[in-house]
Amino acid sequence: MSLSCFDPMFGERMLSVDEALAVLGDSLAAMQRLRATERVTLDKAVGRILAETIVSPLDVPAQTNAAMDGIALAHASLPRATLQDSANDACELRVIGSSLAGHPWHGRALEAGEALRITTGAALPVGADSVVMQEQLQYFATGLVDARTDSLPAAGAGDAERVVIEGASSVRQGQNVRQAGEDIACGSDVVSLGQWLTPAAVGVLASLGLAEITVYRPLTVAIFSTGDEVTAPGETLSAGGIFDANRFSLSALLVEQGIDVLDLGILSDDREALIVALQDAASRADMVMTSGGVSVGEADHVRGALEACGELALWRIAMRPGRPLAFGTLKVAVGSEKAGGQVPFFGLPGNPVATMVTFLQFVLPALRQMAGQQPRMTAPAHQQEGESAMTVAPMATSLAYWQSPRLQLIAGETLRSRPERVDYHRGRLVVGEDGRQVVMTTGKQGSGILTSMLAAECLIEIPAGCARIDAGEPVMVQWLGAQ
Repeated sequence: MSLSCFDPMFGERMLSVDEALAVLGDSLAAMQRLRATERVTLDKAVGRILAETIVSPLDVPAQTNAAMDGIALAHASLPRATLQDSANDACELRVIGSSLAGHPWHGRALEAGEALRITTGAALPVGADSVVMQEQLQYFATGLVDARTDSLPAAGAGDAERVVIEGASSVRQGQNVRQAGEDIACGSDVVSLGQWLTPAAVGVLASLGLAEITVYRPLTVAIFSTGDEVTAPGETLSAGGIFDANRFSLSALLVEQGIDVLDLGILSDDREALIVALQDAASRADMVMTSGGVSVGEADHVRGALEACGELALWRIAMRPGRPLAFGTLKVAVGSEKAGGQVPFFGLPGNPVATMVTFLQFVLPALRQMAGQQPRMTAPAHQQEGESAMTVAPMATSLAYWQSPRLQLIAGETLRSRPERVDYHRGRLVVGEDGRQVVMTTGKQGSGILTSMLAAECLIEIPAGCARIDAGEPVMVQWLGAQ
């Protein structure tokens, strides 16, 4: 295995974020395996990735129905003089029955001068094409010309046979009616292969009457920490020791994505033990990940173990925080179900914030791609000063297409960066003095200040070539969250 601080194709310069995303995407595409699937019930579908395209077996709504409580009628049955003369603005119809949600009208078709009481969601009767809302109606009891009521008579009531429409000239054909298939047409594609299933998507699937769907099986990611100075939370901290924050942050980020976590705990500074652990992890997981211990100048035992198990490239990325990034492949040992295959490995920086930021920029889109999630329609380009758009344009396999979405906001404070890199400040939305929402940093932005992520709602992206963004100027942000 060759071990280098720089990928040979880029020489001795830092990779741009987009270059790193493109190389990662190509590497993952080359080792792509057939993804396993499983059937799950809808109550277990949220957060899963759909492994089939759902075609609607029916119209939604299934029948043309009322969008409001009121009366259903044929617009043509309204007197023409009433529709053309707002001064003669009332119209009387005879009520012949009711259509309720779940209890449709089974009687004859409506004729001229007739109406049917109807509730929201109830099927429109044959002969009707419009609904007049309840607030526009006055009902008359049989034989009691002066007995008026604003309430909808009870279904089947025999003492309410006439209704007066007030403001009849305002009635329009087809008003307050939801057409069959207006939301979803039978035979149309509804939810696509590779879509992350949100609560809204699950609700749509339920509206089609589906009880089970096919999804991709969750990925398994093995994580571990190394170093004699690293202590598990709850244990006594030794002199010069640190509590293991990164492993728990990474585990939580993975769980948030629906990933199964194989937690290997804290491994000692022993090369042979590391080799055994890495080989075991590669045989049981779809990806192996650690933080710290692989940068130039750090303890050789981690790099030595990785060298014995696969291939590794150490890169420097033109970004802050998170400049050092290790990526490679681990060979799966003989005897495993995946024998002869390869598993991707990510070595993230040791500083807590750098760990989380590099996870969000590189590991998260890699997991989305590996899990079968469809790419987004557009990808960002972190164009550096002096580079053409062609130089940094993301390739079709680039992980940039699986990154979290970006949007433009207004900076609420002056933001500074070094122009040779992309800078990711941790940000939050606040209401400015003029009442507009602006984005501001969460305070100190050092790569070891883990609390800067605590209040963060987004990452403020200061592009390469930009040394300063003043308050009031537009800035791009990358939203944080599961999707």
